Amino acid sequence: MAIHQQPGQYVEIEPGVEMYYEERGEGSPLIFIPGWTFTTELFGHQLAHFAKSHRVIAIDPRSHGRSTVTLHGNNYTTHGADLAKFIKALALQNVVLAGWSFGCLNLWEYIRQEGLGNVKAVICIDLSPKPLSVHDGDWVEGPLDEIGGAYNAYLVSPQGQRDFVTYYATEVMVQRELAPEELFWITEQSLKTPYYVASNLFASGMFSDYMAEARQVDETVPALYVIAEHWADTAVPFVQRHLPKTKTAVLGGHMMFWEHADRFNQLLDDFLAL
Repeated sequence: MAIHQQPGQYVEIEPGVEMYYEERGEGSPLIFIPGWTFTTELFGHQLAHFAKSHRVIAIDPRSHGRSTVTLHGNNYTTHGADLAKFIKALALQNVVLAGWSFGCLNLWEYIRQEGLGNVKAVICIDLSPKPLSVHDGDWVEGPLDEIGGAYNAYLVSPQGQRDFVTYYATEVMVQRELAPEELFWITEQSLKTPYYVASNLFASGMFSDYMAEARQVDETVPALYVIAEHWADTAVPFVQRHLPKTKTAVLGGHMMFWEHADRFNQLLDDFLAL
């Protein structure tokens, strides 16, 4: 579970809307962006480890965690703009962007809007640049009917969101059996985002397409995709086919950076040392 206890800080990204973040260490900035409805708390192992070598930062995007919950802007176009405002507010230069799951959409949208002039490297943790596709062999989140079924069956109430995250945590995120208190902690991170906001973000993410930005990254700056074992047979060839300069690594389940933190952190150390 969470291992860091130091207090975080806030940046106002628009009037009345604050973004919460935590940071450790000094040096080159490394920003971790959580996935759909999740929070800085999942990156405790990374904050502790990378503080030795970087100014490491984890953020709660709009309507996540301790950041302001809004009824507007719950889409990845706005999240990318929010990230740009955050980077400018902290005067961060030559940043490494590390997104987990839908957090990758956040960083790709930032690149769509701002370009790569202030980006040193990109790390995507377990998400395709195009989460849905009609083409056989593409790396996607799942069949369209299943994604639509999940959206309509679960993201209509707090209990539905809790049930969805419980299933995903036990079947996809973590490979070992979770203790009851661990599962409660994971699901409660998600429930900090109201279900009606979660559904907006889910749809925005699933219907996004950042292949152009992923190719731009591939051609311009060092990039690493860390891919979960359960779909590596599809995801690795997909990345190699479309993004030939991008490095890939396979490790654990969807939340491998938490479950296998030491191995994950070593992967990033090796990549960042290049």
